[in-house]
Amino acid sequence: MRKIWMFVIVILLILLVIASVVKISGNSVVNSNGNSGTNLDKYSSNSIPAECRLPEGQDLQGWKEHLGHHENTKYCLEYYK
Repeated sequence: MRKIWMFVIVILLILLVIASVVKISGNSVVNSNGNSGTNLDKYSSNSIPAECRLPEGQDLQGWKEHLGHHENTKYCLEYYK
């Protein structure tokens, strides 16, 4: 009976370690622009003109508002749809 309990405890510990590793690797990472989340990577890629890219430390909504206030960058909003 003691061997069964030890086996159960070992299995639970292994599952706990696996769950911790999965949670750590599943966390969002900071991209090259300093923004967290992999969904923001597309807004800092080379497929977007440099003046349209999400700057480091800028939140997405604020950046979109900024782009919309300037005539020469309004076209950039097309990349954020």
